[in-house]
Amino acid sequence: MNTIPQKLVIVITDDDEADLLIGKLVDRGYPATKVSSTGGFLRKGSATILSGVGAGDVELVLGIIRTECRPRTEYLPAQATPFPDAALPREPIEIRVGGATVFVLPVERFLKT
Repeated sequence: MNTIPQKLVIVITDDDEADLLIGKLVDRGYPATKVSSTGGFLRKGSATILSGVGAGDVELVLGIIRTECRPRTEYLPAQATPFPDAALPREPIEIRVGGATVFVLPVERFLKT
């Protein structure tokens, strides 16, 4: 059993950013497991990345996430939104994509078999 304080970092990001993020984490010695997921307003493919890290490494991991998962603005045709019949303007709608949602949780027990 590992006695070093551990944290579970859960990252939800765009599917296309996930592979780059995993590569950067693994290159720096942090484990990363990708779980495909779908969600959000646009129901686009996303990825949930799980990484167990030492408590002292959390800020370093968050820095990697901030660097690799940058939010950006895209324009979506109004007809492509989940509400195509709603009274929406006909011009494209500005949406925020990319970036990441991150949760850092304490780990009560960590075993590696």
